[in-house]
Amino acid sequence: MTPFGTKLRQLREARGIKLKDMADALGVSAAYLSALEHGRRGRPTHAMVVAICAQLNIIWDDADELMRLARLSHPRITVDTAGLSAEATELANLLAERIRKLAPERVEKLLELVKTAPMHPSRPVAQAARKSHKISVKRPAVKKWAASK
Repeated sequence: MTPFGTKLRQLREARGIKLKDMADALGVSAAYLSALEHGRRGRPTHAMVVAICAQLNIIWDDADELMRLARLSHPRITVDTAGLSAEATELANLLAERIRKLAPERVEKLLELVKTAPMHPSRPVAQAARKSHKISVKRPAVKKWAASK
């Protein structure tokens, strides 16, 4: 399941709309819509979310929330830890390895912890260190070295 799929199914069922009827109205197959609801398909396109919002008559904050959930609903996510600490890489790998075995309460605690972290840190420590300790190579020294070879 994905956050988007769960919410979509709740909204559709609350309005009494059958899966096949909604799929027909959106111009997609019932199999695709079912796969989207159950998290067996990647996140929907922006255009699909807009069409779903229109079909369900969702506006403003509710539409923004559905867009946010769609953005966070890719079932096969890749975490790029290049340039981060060894601990961050270990965390990403352990999470990928063990997420299926975590109890729902632990998943909720981890999710809350991550949600409360700042969205955009100023910049990673390693990057800040590189930028504050720039090393410049003077051209004459390089030419002199090249000439001696």
